[in-house]
Amino acid sequence: MTLWKESCTQRMDLLRIYEGYLKTEKKASANTVSSYMRDVQQFAAAMERLDIPLAEVLPGDIERYSKSLLKKGKSAATVTRAMASVKSFYTCLQKTGYAGSNPARGVSSVKVERKLPQILTGKEVELFLEQPSCTDLKGYRDRAMLELLYATGIRVSELICLQVSDLNLAGSFLRCEGKGKERIIPLYPAAVRALSEYVKKIRPQLVDTPEQTALFVNMNGEPMSRQGFWKLVKYYQEKAGITKEITPHTLRHSFAAHLLENGADLHSIQEMLGHADISSTQIYSQLVNQKLKSVYNKAHPRA
Repeated sequence: MTLWKESCTQRMDLLRIYEGYLKTEKKASANTVSSYMRDVQQFAAAMERLDIPLAEVLPGDIERYSKSLLKKGKSAATVTRAMASVKSFYTCLQKTGYAGSNPARGVSSVKVERKLPQILTGKEVELFLEQPSCTDLKGYRDRAMLELLYATGIRVSELICLQVSDLNLAGSFLRCEGKGKERIIPLYPAAVRALSEYVKKIRPQLVDTPEQTALFVNMNGEPMSRQGFWKLVKYYQEKAGITKEITPHTLRHSFAAHLLENGADLHSIQEMLGHADISSTQIYSQLVNQKLKSVYNKAHPRA
């Protein structure tokens, strides 16, 4: 019984070390930390059931764990993400001296069919952005949030963390910091107008104290939450009568695809989106090429 307690304590210590590594060294967002920790905790629990200490895990143990997830009906994408988390965990243990090697490094990856993200057409975006009615405080705020999201393509986690000082209305740009990297993103005139009205007339009526620096707040004057914004997006999707499934990320995808369609280069889009690797941005080229092919097949007389 004593040995089990010691083993459990050691296991928890390793998980705490990894959590600290994600937050301090990797500067991962709260959502990324939560996702990686959940994957690694599930992996640790599986190893505990097999009586295998985390520091003594072998590549074969990880291979079997990966296959067990697939047998349980987990998608290839979910298993791939779980393996990435486990690999990251052992990279941390190796760097901190708790493991001599990374047993996940040689584990074969699960083949994932990468689905192209769904985007809105230009008309659908216009319809969606028109839904907030600028007749009350909430309507003005919601219009400003949605316009900003489509104008910049920032992540929802970045949107709800924005401070008033991040917005430069005179210069028509936004300063955004995500994943430890700052970027400057231009704002189109309609977004500047919506944000100006919100910041100058609406936000002061929502915020009770000057100490509140969050750019977007709820009706109680507190920072907007992810859940609150999600509900807002779903509400306006239903109001617009758009049958496509719209998530906060849909506007980010639409922002990138529409820029590419209209001549923007991939490297500029990569910089605005905050992608570390150009390969993450190249998926939008596939979207645009797919659309061109569809247009060609419908319109060419010999297609």
